[in-house]
Amino acid sequence: MKTRLILLFCFFGSFVFAQEAEVKQTVQQFFEGFHQKDSLKMKQVCSPTLRLESITESKTKGNQFTVETPAEFYKAIVSLPAELRFEERLLSYSIQVDGTMAVAWTPYEFYINGKLSHSGVNVFTLFKNNGVWTIISIIDTRRRP
Repeated sequence: MKTRLILLFCFFGSFVFAQEAEVKQTVQQFFEGFHQKDSLKMKQVCSPTLRLESITESKTKGNQFTVETPAEFYKAIVSLPAELRFEERLLSYSIQVDGTMAVAWTPYEFYINGKLSHSGVNVFTLFKNNGVWTIISIIDTRRRP
């Protein structure tokens, strides 16, 4: 009986770890496309109805909540000048999975031409359809140093 219970826990743990690894890989692919300014690569892991929201925290301008359409977002990324270097460094991942829904919480620092621009947290919501994780929404916070 103990052996069966141990095997069950091992199987369940492996399944959960595999689900979390798939979610993390989806988020990583999104950022590969983001850093390469490749909207097609990002679209491969995003829903066509992707919801994009941001909360900007500013002591001088107050807090602001904005919503961006996927078309606006992709156009902004591919329109960035070639000489502009940017990097969003994810500091950690906290992933929760419940069946076909997952949430990835990723604190980050955003650098422009090697200088810290802002930091915050991304929250990705994903949906698993036909065995494939798809990002259905992204909300982030933005704070200047």
